[in-house]
Amino acid sequence: MNKTIQLQDLGLRDYKETWDYQETIFKDIVDLKIRNRREETDLETPNHFLFVEHPHVYTLGKSGDASNMLLNEKQLEAKGATFYKINRGGDITYHGPGQIVGYPILDLENFFTDIHKYLRFLEEAIILTLKDYGLESARSEGETGVWLDVGTPFARKICAMGVRASRWVTMHGFALNVNVDLGYFDNIIPCGIRGKAVTSLNVELGVAKIDEAQVKERILRHFADLFECTFVPETQSSKVL
Repeated sequence: MNKTIQLQDLGLRDYKETWDYQETIFKDIVDLKIRNRREETDLETPNHFLFVEHPHVYTLGKSGDASNMLLNEKQLEAKGATFYKINRGGDITYHGPGQIVGYPILDLENFFTDIHKYLRFLEEAIILTLKDYGLESARSEGETGVWLDVGTPFARKICAMGVRASRWVTMHGFALNVNVDLGYFDNIIPCGIRGKAVTSLNVELGVAKIDEAQVKERILRHFADLFECTFVPETQSSKVL
C-alpha cells in the first residue's frame, strides 16, 4: 500500500479549471486500478492532495436544492461570482478568497476502505487544527463538516465538506473559512441548512488576518498523523495545470 501523498498548492485558481484537473487525476487513478484488475498486475496507485483558493464561486452538490441559491444570473455577475452544479455530495456552498480548500485525491485502498471513516478523519484534521488556535469545534449530527457551539442557538459552521468516491478513489474535500468575507454566504442557504450561521477563523479570533500558510501546515500535520501518511512535493514530472 502506498501511503505517500503528492502535495501541490495551486494558489488562486478558477473553480472549473481546478475541477477539471481533479477529474484528470481521479480518472488516471481509477484507470490504473481497472488495469491492475484486468491484467492482474499490482502497479502502485498514487495519492494526491491539492490546496487551492478559488475566486468567488457557489457550487451545488448532486443532491442539493437549487432554490438554496438566492441570486439570479445577473446578480451573480454583479457580485463577481460564478455558479456550478457539481458531482460531489452535499448541498450548496461558497468558495472564495481567504478560504483554504483541500482536495485529497486518494486511493483509499492504500489506507482503509471506509467512506464514513474517511469523512470523520477529514473533520478530525480540521477539529485538531482549530484546537491549535484555541477553538473547540465539533461535528454536528447529520450535518457533515465542522461547527462551533454545536447544540446551541449560536451554532455556526466554519468548515464545509463534500466528497465524491468511486472504486475507493476520492475527490473534492473540505473548505475551511480562515479570512473569508462572510457576506457572500448571505446569498445562499449554506449547505441547505436554515437558521444556522457561518463563521471564519479570523472572526472567531478577533484579528484582521490569519497566516494561511501556517494553517495549511497544521492541517497537513494532523492529516498525516490520522492517515499515517507522508506528504511529498509534487515532482516536476507530475501533472501540472
